Amino acid sequence: MNKIFLNRKFLLIFVAIFFAVIFLQFWGAECEGEEKTIKIEKGWGSTEVADGLKAENLIKNKWLFVFYVWVRGYNNRLQAGEYLLNTKMTIPQISKILAKGETSPNWAKVTIPEGWTSKQIEERLITVGVLRQGDKLPKDQEGFLFPDTYYFYKNSSIETVVKKMRDTFDGKVTEEMKAEIKNQNKNLYDILIMASILEREVVSDEDRSIVSGIFWKRVKNNYPLESCATIAYILGIEKKQYSYEDTRVNSPYNTYINLGLPPTPINNPGLSAIKAAIYPKESDYNFFLSASDGKTIYSKTLEEHNVNKAKYLR
Repeated sequence: MNKIFLNRKFLLIFVAIFFAVIFLQFWGAECEGEEKTIKIEKGWGSTEVADGLKAENLIKNKWLFVFYVWVRGYNNRLQAGEYLLNTKMTIPQISKILAKGETSPNWAKVTIPEGWTSKQIEERLITVGVLRQGDKLPKDQEGFLFPDTYYFYKNSSIETVVKKMRDTFDGKVTEEMKAEIKNQNKNLYDILIMASILEREVVSDEDRSIVSGIFWKRVKNNYPLESCATIAYILGIEKKQYSYEDTRVNSPYNTYINLGLPPTPINNPGLSAIKAAIYPKESDYNFFLSASDGKTIYSKTLEEHNVNKAKYLR
């Protein structure tokens, strides 16, 4: 009797679990989900498609997907292409999208370059239809909107866009990096300010590390950063060389007349610049300049620096 009772109990548990899995696969769960892109190659059958969906955690059971598309008659109708899907979507929703070939009309692929300001990002997103005319990205997110390639649904909310870019940022800035920042008695925001300056000052990883060391040395010694990148930010103009009058412009972002870091990041830096700000390279150099050919010229003394300016900035 007890054995029969236990068998029935296990059977009921199994049936409950089975239908719970079916429910989640076909009706979904109440969660926000995560957007994923998947490329369906030409010639893929339902099994290959299911493998691709499973690899991106878009479905939990490949055979349920295969069974469903067979029942619905979608086997030979799954269309090749690049799709934007969400982990909260159900098997019926996903299979319908793939069968109809709904690839590009409802979403946009957007590449955000390193060093873009929030304003530039905002304008690009409006142009491709991700944001609407009049939408404004929050000013306090400058520095945190990580440059990368994104897939957004058109007419997304500002909150959705910011969350996706902030989530990417949080995934790039590791706990090890945060621990190193704390070990240096710095904070993440100051690191982002420095990284945003490095992003616009020099290009190579090596130069960024060296210039980072020079700039942090200036901060420590209460010497102006004298960063041309901050002048470009204030004026909104990129120049090969800025005039004395340019460097006297009245602004809290002017690092020629103000000590320390500017009040906020001046753009959204990439990982290379962020790492350079966290891990500066110590050197005997105190000055640098960018020659017309893009090469960074370093000097130890002001006298050497003035000679280099006369030589390389004609």
